[in-house]
Amino acid sequence: MSIAIAFDTLAYAKKLKAAGVPESQAEVHAEAMAELVEDRLATKLDIELVRRDMKALATKEDLKDLEFRITFRFGGMLAASVAVVAALAKLL
Repeated sequence: MSIAIAFDTLAYAKKLKAAGVPESQAEVHAEAMAELVEDRLATKLDIELVRRDMKALATKEDLKDLEFRITFRFGGMLAASVAVVAALAKLL
C-alpha cells in the first residue's frame, strides 16, 4: 500500500511563470515534476513496509546486501531529483 505524495502543479507552474518561464513551458515542467514526485519518490510508509518485508524474508547476509542495494538506488534517485531541480532552477 502506498500513499500518494501531494504535489501542487498549479502553484509550481505559477511560480515558474512569475519567474519568467513561458506558460506552456511552465505547465510542461510542472507535469514532469509531478510525475517524478509521484512515480519515483517513496513515502515513509513505503520504506517501512520494505524494511518489514526484508526482515521477514531475508537472512542476515542477504539483508545487508539488500540494504546496500536499496541505499544505492535511493541515492541515485535523490541525485536524479537534485539534477532535475537544478536544471529547472537554471531556467529561472
